[in-house]
Amino acid sequence: MTSQEAKAEPVKVYGAFTLLDDRIKRALIKRGFLRPTEPQEKAIPLILQGKNVLLIAPTGTGKTEAAILPVFHHFLNIRDKEDLSPGIYILYITPLRALNRDLLDRLLWWGKELEISIAVRHGDTEARERTNQARNPPNMLITTPETLQAILSGRIMRSHLSKVRWVIVDEIHELAEDKRGSQLVLALERLRYIKELNGEDGDFQRIGLSATIGSPEEVAHFLAGTNRDIEVVKVPVARLMRLKVVCPSYTPDDVELSTKLFTHPEVVARLRLIRELVEKHRSVLIFVNTRAIAEVLSSRFHVWDMDFPIGVHHGSLAKPSRIMAERGIKEGRLKALIATSSLELGIDIGHVDLVIQYMSPRQVTRLVQRVGRSGHRIGRIAKGIVITADEDDTLEAMVICRKALNEELEPIKIPEKPLDVLTHQIVALLMLRSRWKFDEVLNLYKHAYPYRNLRKEDLVFVLRYMHSRYPRLAWISEKDEVILKPRNRSFYKYFFEELSMIPDEKHYLVIDKTTGTPIGLLDEAFVAEYGEVGIKFVFRGSLWVIKEIAGDKIYVVPTKDPTGAIPSWVGEEIPVPFDVSKEVGLIKRIVAEKISSGISLNEVVEDLSKTYPIDKDSLLRALYPVKEQIECGFPVPSDNTVLIESWENLIIVHVHLGLLGNRALGKIIAELLTSKLGATIGVQQDAYRIVFQLPTRISAKEVQEILYKLSNYTKEELYNLIRNAAIRSGMFKRRIIHVARRFGALSKSVSFADISLRKLVDMFEGTPIFEEAMKEFLSKDIDLKPVEWLLASLKRGKVKIISIDTKSPSPLTKLALERIARKTELIPPERMRRIIIESTKARLLNESRIIVCTKEWDWYDIVKVRNLPEKPQCPICGSSKVAILEVDLKDVEKLIKLKGKVRSASDRSLLRRVIEIANLVEKYGKRAAIALAAKGLRPKDVVNLLEEYKEKELDDIFFLRIAELEKEALKRRFFW
Repeated sequence: MTSQEAKAEPVKVYGAFTLLDDRIKRALIKRGFLRPTEPQEKAIPLILQGKNVLLIAPTGTGKTEAAILPVFHHFLNIRDKEDLSPGIYILYITPLRALNRDLLDRLLWWGKELEISIAVRHGDTEARERTNQARNPPNMLITTPETLQAILSGRIMRSHLSKVRWVIVDEIHELAEDKRGSQLVLALERLRYIKELNGEDGDFQRIGLSATIGSPEEVAHFLAGTNRDIEVVKVPVARLMRLKVVCPSYTPDDVELSTKLFTHPEVVARLRLIRELVEKHRSVLIFVNTRAIAEVLSSRFHVWDMDFPIGVHHGSLAKPSRIMAERGIKEGRLKALIATSSLELGIDIGHVDLVIQYMSPRQVTRLVQRVGRSGHRIGRIAKGIVITADEDDTLEAMVICRKALNEELEPIKIPEKPLDVLTHQIVALLMLRSRWKFDEVLNLYKHAYPYRNLRKEDLVFVLRYMHSRYPRLAWISEKDEVILKPRNRSFYKYFFEELSMIPDEKHYLVIDKTTGTPIGLLDEAFVAEYGEVGIKFVFRGSLWVIKEIAGDKIYVVPTKDPTGAIPSWVGEEIPVPFDVSKEVGLIKRIVAEKISSGISLNEVVEDLSKTYPIDKDSLLRALYPVKEQIECGFPVPSDNTVLIESWENLIIVHVHLGLLGNRALGKIIAELLTSKLGATIGVQQDAYRIVFQLPTRISAKEVQEILYKLSNYTKEELYNLIRNAAIRSGMFKRRIIHVARRFGALSKSVSFADISLRKLVDMFEGTPIFEEAMKEFLSKDIDLKPVEWLLASLKRGKVKIISIDTKSPSPLTKLALERIARKTELIPPERMRRIIIESTKARLLNESRIIVCTKEWDWYDIVKVRNLPEKPQCPICGSSKVAILEVDLKDVEKLIKLKGKVRSASDRSLLRRVIEIANLVEKYGKRAAIALAAKGLRPKDVVNLLEEYKEKELDDIFFLRIAELEKEALKRRFFW
């Protein structure tokens, strides 16, 4: 073949792409996609065959196209052959209301190229667009589970949806373990019924897209429902994954730097390692377990070096800051991004060549999904490094990494027939038809996988409640087995107010009662478990005791006695699973046996490093306390040995049941000790031990006897014990309030302080609300299975208990107490003042805001505050009338489109605010932008501060004043 002929040869597509319609092939060539990725190669043929498919693959491997291209192929072919009536034929469901821009742009590109109309519908969709969708339905609708509920209740949209032939559920792993998922699959059964009602072919093809998960068959059944076949296509990430655990030790330089960063040398060692890794790579994601850690880590890097190209990304950030972070890493202006689970979902940030997990990820699936964000190009290796903080963290992380490399992922737990969701979906059926037979509802909803075991008595239990409550949600005749729609407006109010199964998590303002000064916000999870008068806790580096709780405000006073103080972030803990904790115990046993038989620790490390992907020095340091425990003559707790140690007024039970297992055992033992001692017992636990704080010292033997006594309990007796403990627990109070809100039985404004747990139990015991709350408590807050395993193993002699009373704690107990002490560390006032100044400065200068020209309304951008010139100007017209804003981008685009000539009251209000800010920026320049980047400051606060600093340099006091003004703004939020 001549070179001329070669040039003339048309560009071709390959593999599964050859099966697609020619119009799609041409679009693929235009897009530059000639060869399918592995997920596309495997999934496209199955979807073309009309099969239900669950596609499991890492983010960035073309899952979306694998689903939509074969669906578009069928749609185009049907459209060519039939005169399609108006309607929605393709439903694309995503758990994210703020559908990521990249995905939307890709879908819209395909729609435009293939002349397939696509629209988006969610809670914020404007009325004009909603009307347009009702009049001119798109061929494909992108929506959320909650919005699908709402539009299925409307006559016109319901008629359009009766045409649906394909349903694609994106990020289905996010929904399967959640009540949002249970609600969605019931809605899909309702949609199937609506299709039959409208004379359409009842079923539709179901396609699910998922990140790497455990128990894929379970998720497949969840998507398909009962009595429907489904194919699972799994593209593993583990075979192309490299993992390593490192726990860095600090150097003399780290000690020196720690004074500048107001932290410990060990923390600086971790920061230094992160910095070295970022500098060696092009694009790095740093995952952390909580938003608080994300903010602290980001702040420390910016205090260390303001220009270090690192950003932060989490759900609470202002939208401009999130967009700036995503763009920054994608375009290469940032080299690293510190992120929470907000980036686990498929937000496109371009190529990532390393993922750092800061501290143990706690769970295998979480690590695999996070590391799967790197090395997306075909054949590339996904690289992940876990940087750990202490011995527990290191052993836990290395077990998780081994499991990840062997694809031993945690099973997905699908909620079993949730009754609050069922109640809501029965109301949805009554909106569709005013009369139903019991068996009709039962037979329809049993097709949904979470309700496959729904019995008639379960349904009647829920229906009786719906009938007996005021106002009624249903009228029933048990004799005729009929459900009728009630004649009250509250019926509709309940349906639309309870569309979301996501619990409303409240925040509580902590106020120093002695000064009236606001200190900060506590999460609902912490307040639920520990929010009682007299409880001591550490918050913002200081020790406080709760004196009064009034609504959403907690009044505290400072205290100096740290005994029994609780760290304020315990509610955020991600539970370490039983099997991870148990394997950590197994490692301790292997090490203890080998050292006791004369093998050196170095040899043990050499041997273990062949099985576990860990730096040898890190493993040596992690195992040293086990060696020390043996050398001091103490037994080593392990997977088959429970060590109970009594020291002073503490009982430490070393047991490897995972966080939820240890929490369950802790509550059971505390329940029995409380009735024995007649006093309240303080309990703290993690995945490896339970610490009881007692009013007086008792022997470890007494707790040993309790465990042996428990080993003779039946399952029912054990359940009754934990149930009795639950109904006195703040955790259960939180669950029952959330469930009661979802049933519409409690107002969303009800606070924990407004109603006692005893009253809640009295109100709801014997109702579906109580039963559902108990079910949630037993499945989410504790885990009885590891406890049952332990007690059965004790009975069979597979696990032994050793109890010791000591004058000084054993090395492993000392380690546990040091860990608790670290969490409750107090910070001296002067050091705290420096931390506040430096972190406020770093935070404000690294905020991202929208900048818009208010003179000609022809320019806007997203900028970092620190990158602004002293006198910001519009680069087009040169005007200094520019506003620095924290608003939704679409609002700014609307102002620009209308050239500032707005009509609606809300738009006029926004315009006034924008002009006011532009005047401040024109007068004060960059320092106005710095002050405006603060949280909740009023214009008059900003003006007063800027006037004071009109002729002065911005000093430490300026940033301290801003921090104080932010506290006052926080207080206004709760008092006005």
